[in-house]
Amino acid sequence: MESEQRFREFGKLITAIAGGHIMNREESCEAYRQVILDFQPELQQGAFLSAHLMRRPTTEELSGAWDALDSCDTMKIEVDLVGPVCDIVGTGSDSLKTLNCSSPAALIAAACGLPIAKKGARLVTGVSGASDIFESLGIDLDHPMDRAAMSLQHAGICYLPGEAFLKSGWARLIRSMRFTSPFNILGPLTRPCRQNNCAVIGAYSPGVSLQMVEIMAEIGMDAALSPYGMAEGFDPLLGIDEFSLCGPTRVVELCKGAITEHEVTPEDFGMKTVPFECIASKSTAAENAATVLAVLEGREGGPAGDFFCMNAAAALYVSGMAVSYRQGADMARHALESGAAYEKFEALRQYQGRDVFMSNESR
Repeated sequence: MESEQRFREFGKLITAIAGGHIMNREESCEAYRQVILDFQPELQQGAFLSAHLMRRPTTEELSGAWDALDSCDTMKIEVDLVGPVCDIVGTGSDSLKTLNCSSPAALIAAACGLPIAKKGARLVTGVSGASDIFESLGIDLDHPMDRAAMSLQHAGICYLPGEAFLKSGWARLIRSMRFTSPFNILGPLTRPCRQNNCAVIGAYSPGVSLQMVEIMAEIGMDAALSPYGMAEGFDPLLGIDEFSLCGPTRVVELCKGAITEHEVTPEDFGMKTVPFECIASKSTAAENAATVLAVLEGREGGPAGDFFCMNAAAALYVSGMAVSYRQGADMARHALESGAAYEKFEALRQYQGRDVFMSNESR
């Protein structure tokens, strides 16, 4: 009877949300707690997530949902690092699908000396997510979290797959969903590394950019950028969750508690605007991973390399390691062209590669 009452109350909440009801932070936290911990039937979980997204969640509601995700489902790592520790990630669900950018951008920024605690997940609506790319490149997605902590501490970069640090709730949901939900906003905002204090988090719409930055301000992030990139020749409503090499990018910035908005172009990074086709996603995850590896190894440059360096530059800028996007881009190019970014990838594999796991198993 207790379960039946809980189910009925949740059903009433779904109907209310569909009718325009706005939850306060505590009510939202409790509702999302029930979804994350699987306390409701799957049909009600999906109906709730869909209704909430269609009604457009408020910042207060998403902050409550973040509270639930952080307290109920997010495993944490801690490292002994002082200063900026950055993340580069996107929401996915963007209209124009590009090459996977945040993963190589994270390696390039780390090669410049910026500690990177990179989050990611498998694909939701595109060809490949960060987890698909790193897995293709030999990273073990099932590694214990302490290996990620060791990698961040000693190599200056780690990969934190949502499948590893959000196993009980979010990962279960994201595996079964093939539609955009508030978790596309919440997933990139999770903080599995306690020392993570700055971030570049791309969004699938300008409104989501603003909302995510407002939430980051609420949860105490020091600095953040949320880009929404556009492509020349395409409707501005069709965008990408990265800084764009094929058109302007709208950016919401959090700095010292203040939220501002601005627009940048490739020229602000010292780069030329290129057609969208130059950075469009390949047809498979393996092809996207092969492009990433070719760029890191110096076998391919051009637009793909510039696209990756542009987004690495944003991380260097938001962390304070570069005073401008242009300076960050110059630093990123040097790290890529010198081979330092590929060396950083090899350092990551020393701690989180599948061969490391197999070597330890054979001992």
